[in-house]
Amino acid sequence: MSALAIRIRLRIRSLLDSGEVTTSALVNSGFEAETPQLLIPRSLAAKLGLWPPPPEARLIEVGTAGGPVRNYLVPSALEVHVMTGDRVVGPVKCDAMISSTEYEVLISDVLGSELGIVILDLRGKWRFNDEDVIRYSEKPEHWF
Repeated sequence: MSALAIRIRLRIRSLLDSGEVTTSALVNSGFEAETPQLLIPRSLAAKLGLWPPPPEARLIEVGTAGGPVRNYLVPSALEVHVMTGDRVVGPVKCDAMISSTEYEVLISDVLGSELGIVILDLRGKWRFNDEDVIRYSEKPEHWF
């Protein structure tokens, strides 16, 4: 299977509401963060009970390849598990970054590390840090 990036299947559960979804997420080493963060589109935030933003959300400005954007950051709002055909890894608690412009779920560098994701080939091959199994990228899912 050929792909242009690493995408994994995540089960995402809101810690502030009862919302839960399973979707693919892009492992983005360029999404640098100080804490484990998961960028989620606004439509997915609504399914997780995080839109409109809860009182603990902070509006922040972040740098992107396209220039600065403003997103809501909700600290410690999510719990994520990596779901594969033979393993479930997690949970890892993370911040939710809610985007009005992005349509795909993005995994920050810190969250990817805490989930044990090791990129083998940027064309879609990866593994967990405690195994030798070669895994392949999931298809992208977009949240419009």
